[in-house]
Amino acid sequence: MTDKLSEKDKKDWHKFVNSDEKLEIKDNEFLKQDRLNEKSIDLHGFTLDEANDKIFKFISYCYHNKVKKINVITGKGMRSKNLTDPYKSSDLGILKHSVPDYIKNNSELMKKIIKIDFEAVNSPSSGNFDIFLKTIK
Repeated sequence: MTDKLSEKDKKDWHKFVNSDEKLEIKDNEFLKQDRLNEKSIDLHGFTLDEANDKIFKFISYCYHNKVKKINVITGKGMRSKNLTDPYKSSDLGILKHSVPDYIKNNSELMKKIIKIDFEAVNSPSSGNFDIFLKTIK
């Protein structure tokens, strides 16, 4: 390879640098599709009523915008003290369990859902779970 640029290369480079023409970003369509296929929502810190309201609106939004997978973060993970504290329930009052139950018992939401990942919900080390949505018709 040569260290010298040809006059044509220099001319083309100066033309490019001084041009107002924008380069086409070829990855835009790929990035746009990627963002549409999967979204996350963090319910960590919300009350049960707030979380249920948020998840209802979010699932509806995602369904209508052709999102295929939702990752729901509940904040119930390895660092939670609910399993070791005898005064706290490991099953009740936790968004990790109550939000999926709310979704499962809501027929309007279930019409939009293929599957809820209950393995992640039931795992003591997981603070999130996935919802897989049907394709809008």
